[in-house]
Amino acid sequence: MSAAPATAPAHHESAVRHIDGRAQYIDDLPEVAGTLNAAPILSPLAHGRVRGMDTAAAWAAPGVHALVGSADIPGDHVLANFAHDEAIFADKTVQHVGNVMGLVVADSHHRARYAAQLVRPDIEPLPAVLNVRDAVAQQHWVLPPVHVRRGDAAQALAAAPHSLRGTLDVGGQEHFYLEGQIAYALPQEDGQWLIHSSTQHPGEVQHWVAHALDIPLHAVRVVCRRMGGGFGGKETQAGHLAVWAALAARKVGRPVKLRLDRDDDFMVTGKRHPFSYVYHVGFDDSGRILGLRVTQLVDCGFSADLSGPVADRAIFHTDNAYFLEHVAIDSYRCKTHKQSHTAFRGFGGPQGMVVTEVILGDIARTLSLDPLDVRLRNLYGTTERNTTHYGMAVEDNILQPLITQLAHDCDYRARRAEIADWNAAQPTLQRGLALTPVKFGISFTATQFNQAGALVHVYTDGSVLVNHGGTEMGQGLHTKVALIVAEVLGLTPTRVKVNASDTDKVPNASATAASAGTDLNGRAAELAALQVRDRLAQFVAELDGCSASAVRFADDQVHSPAQTRSFASLIPMAYAQRVQLWSDGFYRTPKIHYDKATLSGRPFYYFAYGAACTEVAIDTLTGESKVLRVDILHDVGTPLHRAIDIGQIEGGFIQGMGWLTTEELVWDAQGRLRTHAPSTYKIPTIGDTPAHFHISLWHEPNREDNVGGSKAVGEPPFMLALSVLEALRDAVAHAHSRSGDSTQVVQLNAPATPERVLAALQ
Repeated sequence: MSAAPATAPAHHESAVRHIDGRAQYIDDLPEVAGTLNAAPILSPLAHGRVRGMDTAAAWAAPGVHALVGSADIPGDHVLANFAHDEAIFADKTVQHVGNVMGLVVADSHHRARYAAQLVRPDIEPLPAVLNVRDAVAQQHWVLPPVHVRRGDAAQALAAAPHSLRGTLDVGGQEHFYLEGQIAYALPQEDGQWLIHSSTQHPGEVQHWVAHALDIPLHAVRVVCRRMGGGFGGKETQAGHLAVWAALAARKVGRPVKLRLDRDDDFMVTGKRHPFSYVYHVGFDDSGRILGLRVTQLVDCGFSADLSGPVADRAIFHTDNAYFLEHVAIDSYRCKTHKQSHTAFRGFGGPQGMVVTEVILGDIARTLSLDPLDVRLRNLYGTTERNTTHYGMAVEDNILQPLITQLAHDCDYRARRAEIADWNAAQPTLQRGLALTPVKFGISFTATQFNQAGALVHVYTDGSVLVNHGGTEMGQGLHTKVALIVAEVLGLTPTRVKVNASDTDKVPNASATAASAGTDLNGRAAELAALQVRDRLAQFVAELDGCSASAVRFADDQVHSPAQTRSFASLIPMAYAQRVQLWSDGFYRTPKIHYDKATLSGRPFYYFAYGAACTEVAIDTLTGESKVLRVDILHDVGTPLHRAIDIGQIEGGFIQGMGWLTTEELVWDAQGRLRTHAPSTYKIPTIGDTPAHFHISLWHEPNREDNVGGSKAVGEPPFMLALSVLEALRDAVAHAHSRSGDSTQVVQLNAPATPERVLAALQ
């Protein structure tokens, strides 16, 4: 196992440029002479048959150069996604309000958008399916249903001494990245293309653009220096923008930039998948689950996009941290006439975990037990009760000691007693407390994506340049990769520069997703740097008459038993002797295997663990709530950069809190998204951050041979926020008890807005 970087810089590699405004995003790039701008023509209906389009007013608008539609596509008219079910332009049928029917190209962004709004589509309305229960009734799927079984859930339910039935609805979530979707397409000589894309997956953008233009992949170069946030929303859906911009640029023969206005971004792009659940659970007197049946209705929107793997991961993570001996899970991937929902931080994991946490909370209240005790009784074991419902052994289990330590450190037991006393004395404000764990699998469930490449170049002045296949969206990937390479070569981290993600440098790269960006690309870069170091060590050994193993690289110096040289002075000497000063590295995640037909195997290399204890208060008169205190103990293995990891935990928790409390997506009866701007869609702000927000890191390195002993930190912290919903439900239950209501099942759907909290109270 490689060592973690010994010395980390105080900040993210672009932090200063982020603060002073010098960090360049695509809309900041100097525009090539002749650049035009495009804007989308959007469907006003949720479902309909296109009869025509009145474009006269748009053509008469100032600055308009062209209109672009399906007739301008030289290649396949369907996007090159895996399901092959989404037209590039909706020219025959429209599938949701905001479906892109074509483009207007003009000499400015504002003129293009103004002209696009003047286009009048002629659409024959068709019936629209706008909720999952109607979709189920009509068997309206984007993909076939999936059913997973272990043991005999029906028999276990029938024999259980206690049982509960219930339903739960959990809404979607808008990505709300600071930089909206954008692409800049520039025709090059000899039929080649340069695409600047704000994307988590440059290789897929390359594929989609080549497919639409009917040209080979080597004719398309995709570059992304950084994104202003992604959260999964730019894993596939950035590809749409790039394809549209390239088609427009091809038609006009000039560079074209396509930047979605925030309102259009809301209307065009997909969200986190909303889920609805029906469950039946059987349990014993101690609260241990004996049998569980869960039906998951997944609102996928109008096309498959990534709904299949998202729904699969929800199945995988229905257990969260708990052993389910007899379980039946039915997953229905419903087609609705809404935006095509897509990847979002956690990628179905949060939607799988939330229903089980709700169930455990209600079991505890039904039995008058502490919810933490019920959770502890259901945890995976270390030698038995340690195999998941998809057949993977949980070999690195630290759940029991981690949860126990957090409960001790945050004084959970005493605080529960204090909160009970508070609630008994208060007429209006009621407090709630919950401690919930997270067990999150790390790897792409599509096994072929668990590979990465990197290039490490050492120049003759001793400076180092790295290219890898991952993308930087603010999460600190480039910073961590630079640290890893600097550690291998014994250099100050500032001597290592990570360049833009570029399909010309690393081909066929996987998306930066599944929390695996550093695991994959960091290890690939490490392997490349090790090859350079080994060549240099052999060169020094020949100079000094020692073994290569005796040569050390540290503190910008190269040490042998005979002599110490600066790294910078050694490199020209090595170059003069024709030592190769660059190398490639390739990494494929070991141990994983997965049968997609049966949803069984070992889809994950390891698990990341964590737990959060959250205290909330609710106003029983208005339903308003506030998160008062959060204590987190999270497992990142050996941190590669402690400050970045803690920042990811903070950001993930707050984003998860937003999903479960304030971020409400509302579609009306006509399928129009009514919450499509900051004025109507509320993400958490600094004022929503709890006054007490304490984060500690678990002390053990990763037990698997991962880069630097680290663990992934992008997605797992998001699910720590399940403790917020459980704390709110705890507060509602306290209010019920105080009023003499013996009902212990709390019906509180998410997001737990004031209206929903008030309804749950009443």
